[in-house]
Amino acid sequence: MFSVTYAQLNVWLTSFLWPFTRILALIATAPLLSHMAIPVRVKVGLAAFISLIVAPTIGAVPQVTVFSADGVLILINQFMVGAALGVTMQIAFATIDAAGEFIGQQMGLGFAMLYDPRQGGNSVVISRYLNTIAFLAFLVFDGHLQMISALVQTFESVPVSANVLGAVTHARGWQTVASYGMSVFSTGLLLSLPVVAALLIASLALGILNRAAPQIGIFQVGFPVTMLVGLLLIQLMIPNLIPFFQRIFENGIGQMGRVAAAL
Repeated sequence: MFSVTYAQLNVWLTSFLWPFTRILALIATAPLLSHMAIPVRVKVGLAAFISLIVAPTIGAVPQVTVFSADGVLILINQFMVGAALGVTMQIAFATIDAAGEFIGQQMGLGFAMLYDPRQGGNSVVISRYLNTIAFLAFLVFDGHLQMISALVQTFESVPVSANVLGAVTHARGWQTVASYGMSVFSTGLLLSLPVVAALLIASLALGILNRAAPQIGIFQVGFPVTMLVGLLLIQLMIPNLIPFFQRIFENGIGQMGRVAAAL
């Protein structure tokens, strides 16, 4: 007769629950996988499927009861590790959002807002456009698979027994996430710089034209001109955007490993 003791059941449950929590936290916070268009059941099922594959490979796990104080602490730690890695990858996409914001403001389209289900709020239409291209490029480069692979590798650098909240030395990991967040403005400005610089030159040219021939009514034609120039420049930038996006994604995947090493 087949029988299962409570100790055996607890070992099986914890071996599955600890990696499941970390993986589900990544899926809930990472770009693309956390999209509101994906049903919650699909996200939970994907996390469970990956956990079933990963669980036998992570080695021994702490032998504690799930609902004990130590078990709850491990759950919190696994959630924080997964969320930190997901937020790190979100920062990579935030740079593209920032670039769209800069371009939209310079084009005079700062008022043109669309609802963004990924952010749960409104965003500039240029940001939505660039983000759509970035998502497609992310799928083409297998970024979602690389992101999951980077997460699986963190079980070696940050084992289940690690307490990322209980030591001062682990603060370096959170500082690494915060430091990477500062790149949102620099990388976003670098991405938008060609369009912003060209639109600035166009605005200066329109200002000079207004001084030379005030009867033209530059305020009536200035907005359409800047908008058309901006759209044309974005169209010309698209072939060069994809390699730039690839470098952003590769940097984000690498940053996930550095965050895990610091934790």
